[in-house]
Parts: sequence; structure tokens; C-alpha cells
Amino acid sequence: MENEDVIEALSALAQTTRLEVYRLLVRYEPEGLPAGEIARRLGVPHNTMSSHLAVLSRAALVRSERYSRQIVYRADRARVAALTAFLDEDCCGGAARCAPAEPKPGSRTSSEGTSMADRYNVLFLCTGNSARSILAESLLTKLGEGRFQAFSAGSQPKGTVNPIALRVLESYDFPVAGMRSKSWEEFAGPGAPVMDFVFTVCDSAAGETCPVWPGQPMTAHWGIEDPAAVEGTDIQKEAAFVQAFRYLRNRISAFVALPVGSLDRMTLRNRLDGIGRLEGASGLATEVSR
Repeated sequence: MENEDVIEALSALAQTTRLEVYRLLVRYEPEGLPAGEIARRLGVPHNTMSSHLAVLSRAALVRSERYSRQIVYRADRARVAALTAFLDEDCCGGAARCAPAEPKPGSRTSSEGTSMADRYNVLFLCTGNSARSILAESLLTKLGEGRFQAFSAGSQPKGTVNPIALRVLESYDFPVAGMRSKSWEEFAGPGAPVMDFVFTVCDSAAGETCPVWPGQPMTAHWGIEDPAAVEGTDIQKEAAFVQAFRYLRNRISAFVALPVGSLDRMTLRNRLDGIGRLEGASGLATEVSR
């Protein structure tokens, strides 16, 4: 890369909306997102978004393709990789030992350098982290049989776990010890577990700009309707939680049955999106997975 190219790329990213656009598109690699959907998710007027996308395109940070009447944008991660390589070019005189080792797909490395591919970290996200994401964390903890480490968090945590969620989990003999409502920022900072998968289980969380997750985990939207929003008698409220439990159990059972380590990234992403379309999918889950 030439100095002018680097300056143009850095200048393009040195603006809040354009930085959010690039981060959003990275989450939806390799399929990308239509321009209108990018504008909707970030709450930016379409004409303003068109200007931002033009700047990113000129800097070769995003690329676009037309499908019928839609223009789909994708993050050009190779361009950013080249930018990073340019910035690190003179590190230790260009010694090869400075280059980070490239991990195998779907694997992580511990601080001692040992492979951790036999256990995957999974984070379930919701807005309040009091119902659906709690159910999902408990389900994967048991159904994963030690192959998965489950976590949950919220963008705006309520601070307490819904007691009906705990009651339903206990009635089906799923673990509830240590469950708490917490912020997703806990998993974005230094020292946090590196996630292999991040799944949103409510539509509002899927539409928000998530933190940058270390390790570039696979993501998917498995939205189902909020059982805590159901009004009525105690029996009706508990029935809503039981239904949510059943929908999430079906998704997580399908997930743990996947041969994660042997699937290429594109196939795995398609399988994860397919899981999001199972019975009980919310409106956005069905839309995103098309």
C-alpha cells in the first residue's frame, strides 16, 4: 500500500457512522447487507448513508454488488488486513517471528499456546439478560455436555433474572446456579473469554451495534418472542416461558449436533442461520435468515 491509500482508509474510518458501518458489515460477512438495511439498523437516513458508503467504497474498505433492485455491501477485510500489515511492516525489522500465528478455523489458543478447539465459548445476547438469554445459557451448559462453555449478557441488563425463567429451568432439571443479569461489556474488554459464537435471541439486541468481540466469532440471530412480555394469569405467563424454553432447546440441540470443527465457515454460517428459522422464529429472525 502507498501512504496515500493508508491515509484515505484511516480518514474514512475516522468518523463514527462509517466506523459503525464497517463493524456491522464484518458481523454479516460474507453475505453482506443491502444499503437500506444498513441505514435501518444504524438509524441513519438513506441519503446520508449513501454518502458514507461512497466514502468507504472510494477507500476500498467496502465493496458492493447489485442484486435485482438492491445493492449489497460487504466489508473488504483483505483491505484492512493489508492496512494492518503496512502499519506493522517495520516491526522488529520485519522479522517473521513478529507475525502472529494464524489459528485454524474454529480454534483458539490458550496463553500457553495449547489448542482449545475441543471446547467452544458461546455468548447469548438479549437486551435485558433476564429471560431468553438466561434460558439459552442454561440449556447449552447442560446439552453441550462439556464441549461448550455458555455465557449470557445484555445490552441494557435489568440486573435481576426473571424468577419464572429460573422456575422453568429448575422444573426441567437445568442448571440455575450462578445465573445473573449482566452487561455485554463484560465480554468485550481485556481478560474476557474469547468467544467462538455470539447469538442474539431478541430482535432489539440484534439491531444494536455490539461491542467488537475479540477473536471474530461466528454470529447469528436466533430471535424468539419475549415470554416476559406476555400478560395474564401466572399460568399463562409460565406457559409463555415454557414455550420459549422449548423453542430455544430445539435450536441449541440442533447447534450441538453440528460437526463444528469440520465445516467450512460459509457452510457453518448457513447452518447457523437455518437454525434461526426454526419454529418460533421472530419476525426479524425470519427476515435476516432469508
